[in-house]
Amino acid sequence: MAKQNVMVTEEMAITAAAGKVPNATSTHFSFPPPRGNSGSVNFANYKKILTQLDLNGSGGRINAWVDSMKASSPTHIKSSSLLVSPIAASHDDEEYENSMKQQPSALKMFDEITAASKGKQIVMFLDYDGTLSPIVDDPDRAFMSENMRSAVREVARRFPTAIVSGRCRDKVYNFVQLAELYYAGSHGMDIEGPAKQPKYTKAKAKAVLFQPASEFLPMIDAVYKALVTKTESTPGARVENNKFCASVHYRCVDEKKWGALAEQVRSVLKDYPKLRLTQGRKVLEIRPTIKWDKGKALEFLLDSLGFADCNDVLPIYIGDDRTDEDAFKVLRDRGQGIGILVSKFPKETSASYSLSEPAEVMDFLHHLADWKCRLSLKERARSV
Repeated sequence: MAKQNVMVTEEMAITAAAGKVPNATSTHFSFPPPRGNSGSVNFANYKKILTQLDLNGSGGRINAWVDSMKASSPTHIKSSSLLVSPIAASHDDEEYENSMKQQPSALKMFDEITAASKGKQIVMFLDYDGTLSPIVDDPDRAFMSENMRSAVREVARRFPTAIVSGRCRDKVYNFVQLAELYYAGSHGMDIEGPAKQPKYTKAKAKAVLFQPASEFLPMIDAVYKALVTKTESTPGARVENNKFCASVHYRCVDEKKWGALAEQVRSVLKDYPKLRLTQGRKVLEIRPTIKWDKGKALEFLLDSLGFADCNDVLPIYIGDDRTDEDAFKVLRDRGQGIGILVSKFPKETSASYSLSEPAEVMDFLHHLADWKCRLSLKERARSV
């Protein structure tokens, strides 16, 4: 393999593990290039994965798949590690500091973010799991707190706001229960506008229903049923039907059984060449091969709100998962907008800022709503 300055993604590693090595230049598998030192660990991991694929045949494929699952699913908080040497700890701290320089806290840099919005309409995009709610063992119990719901409601009163989730749209709506929001489920493959029309400063939101992968519904349903049957022998595995995608959760699966689970998923997926496998935080996701993701959903929603090719808009996207990188990359490539990564760990990302956990996301939303309220009062006072 030639030495090139490219980033090998989880998606590429998984696809390669299934026996299909994508073209690294394909937009279907694009990912931002490394930024600073924070991405060196991931790059080394995935380079190792591809080496295993080249050398070890089918057994290597499963090993590589498991390595990718581990790499994208950190299970230990760095500060809690008691068996790290002082030298290693110092290296980790340096790496974390470098990461924080690349993606500083959105709370600490709040004034910088609001300054960037001068003369522009903020549009909010929010992931759900790990962003508005904590990651939990049972995906059906990923409830958001009333305080978080209040924070989202306050933001939605002042800015166009959308929830963009890998979950089925109906499920995420039942969790959030706010009629004034846009909901983009199944990684943006199922989009509906607000049932309750809020007053926006640019253009009134119009109810939209957009489903670019409708033809895949019977196939996803068949794959879901096959996965349920195939994985029932793996304790802790949980298969979720998210309408336009199927998710295999392995958060409660013994790490020693990840290889067996990966093989079970691979054995089902090989019969469906029109579907692809992507990866999130302890979840494997089967999706249609169409070029549609959270980034495309962000662009579609901006267009629906009347902000296509506008300079007076500032999209802010907050998310914690690999799939949110598609939206972060869109904002970076537009040179317009702010991506905020939710993570306690340094990660390779196209986001500009970071928040450590949902509690900080709630604080940020409160700050943003309060700032807008004060700004509106000042504007009214000047107009009197």
